[in-house]
Amino acid sequence: MFGNRGGAEIAALQQQLAAAHATIAELRGWVDHLRGAGTASLEAELRQLRSAVEQSKREYATLTESGYRLRTETESLQAQLVETRDLALLQEVGVYEYAHPLDDALAYKDALATLKQQIKTAAKGDAVTCHVDWAVNGSVKEGQKLGRDMAKLMLRAYNAEADNAVRVVKPHTREAVKKKLTTTRDTIARLGLLMRIAISVDYHRLRLQEIDLTADYLMRVEVEREQARAERERLREEAKVMKEIERERERLRKERSHYRTVVRRLRENGDLEALERAQEQLDAIDDAIAGVEERAANARAGYVYVISNIGAFGPDVVKIGMTRRLEPMDRVRELGDASVPFRFDTHALIFSEDAVALETALHQRLADKRVNLVNPRREFFYATPAEVRDLLVSLGDDHVLEYTDTAEAVEWRASEPGRRSGSAAEEPPAEPRGDAALAAAATHTDAGGDGDLSDDGVE
Repeated sequence: MFGNRGGAEIAALQQQLAAAHATIAELRGWVDHLRGAGTASLEAELRQLRSAVEQSKREYATLTESGYRLRTETESLQAQLVETRDLALLQEVGVYEYAHPLDDALAYKDALATLKQQIKTAAKGDAVTCHVDWAVNGSVKEGQKLGRDMAKLMLRAYNAEADNAVRVVKPHTREAVKKKLTTTRDTIARLGLLMRIAISVDYHRLRLQEIDLTADYLMRVEVEREQARAERERLREEAKVMKEIERERERLRKERSHYRTVVRRLRENGDLEALERAQEQLDAIDDAIAGVEERAANARAGYVYVISNIGAFGPDVVKIGMTRRLEPMDRVRELGDASVPFRFDTHALIFSEDAVALETALHQRLADKRVNLVNPRREFFYATPAEVRDLLVSLGDDHVLEYTDTAEAVEWRASEPGRRSGSAAEEPPAEPRGDAALAAAATHTDAGGDGDLSDDGVE
C-alpha cells in the first residue's frame, strides 16, 4: 500500500515538472521573440563602441596634453621671434649691441687677424673628430682611412659655409648667420653619425666668434664713418662762421677807417655838432667790432632757432637747433633747400652767450618727444611751437624777445587749393606727409653734406 502511494506521488511530481518545463520553454520563446534574432551582434557592437569611446577619451587626454605643451612652446618661440625681429630692426637703424666691445675699427681688425690665425691652427688639429672601428674590404685600416677622408670632406664643407657666413654677414643679420652655421654643424653630425664625425665645440666657437667680430668691425667702421661725416659737417659750418666773421671784420674796419677820417676833418674844420655825430658813429662801430671779436672767441655763443615745416612734417613737429652764424637765417634757408618740399618757418631766433647750453636744455626737456630716438643729431620733436615757447619761458631766458606761434607756411597754403581742385580730375602722387616724411628726413644723407637736416655740429 505504501509503495502504490509513493508511485502516485512520483507520477504527480513528474506531471508538475513537465508542466514547468513547458512553461519555461514558452517563456524562452517569448524572450527570444522580444529580444530579436540580432541581439548578440548588437551587444558585440555596443561593446566595441564603448571600447572606442574609452580609446577616444584616452587619445583626447593625450592630445590635450600635447596641445598645451605645443602652445607653451609656440608662445616661447613667438616671444623669441618678436625679440629677434625687434633687435634686427634696431640694429638696422643703428642700435647695435657689440659682442666684443673694442675702441676702434683698427682694434677689431687686429683682433680678427689674431682670431684667423687661431682658426688656421685649430683646423690643422682637432677641428673635426672621427671614430671608425670597422673594416673596409677586410681591412680596419682601410675603414679608418675612409673615415678620415670623409671627416676632411665634412670639415671642408663646414669651412666653406663658415667663410661664406663671414663674407655675407651684416650687423643686423649676425644672429641669423650664426644660427645657419650651427645648423650646418648639426647636419654634419647627423650625416656622419655612422662614422661618428663631428665638428669640435672649440672650433665651432672660434668660427662663431669670427662672425661676431666681423659684424662688430663692420658696425664700428660705419660708426666711425658717420662720426667723420659729422666732423666734416662741423668743420664746414665752422668755416662758414669764420668767413662771415672775417667779412664782418673787414666791413667794420673799412667803416671805422672812413669815420676816423671824417672825425679828423671835422675836428680840423671845427664843426663840433657834426663831429659829435661822427664820433657817436665811430663809437658804435668800435662796439660792433668788439662784439664780433667776442663772438669769434666764444665758441658757445650763437643763436638757437625754433623752426617748423607743416607741408613736410605736419603741424605738430618742430626742429630746434643752434648756429653760430652772424646771420642765422642763412642756416635756416640752407635747411629748407631741395631736400624738403617747402621752406621752413621760423618761430624764434634766440641769441645767447651760451647757446649750446640753451639748446641742450630744450633737447633734454623734449627727449621723450624726439622723432628719431636712435640718432640724437636729428633735432626734430613731436611738439607744437607753443610748447617750446612755454619751455623757454620756464627756463627763464631773458633773450626771448619775439616768438611766433603760428607758422605762415606760405608755399604750402598756396599749394593746397590747387591740389584740392586738381584731385577731382586726377589724383596726383601723394607727397610724403607725417611719419613717412619724417622717416625720409631722418634717413636723408647728402654726399657733400650740404642740405642735411641734421644739426650744425657745433660743440
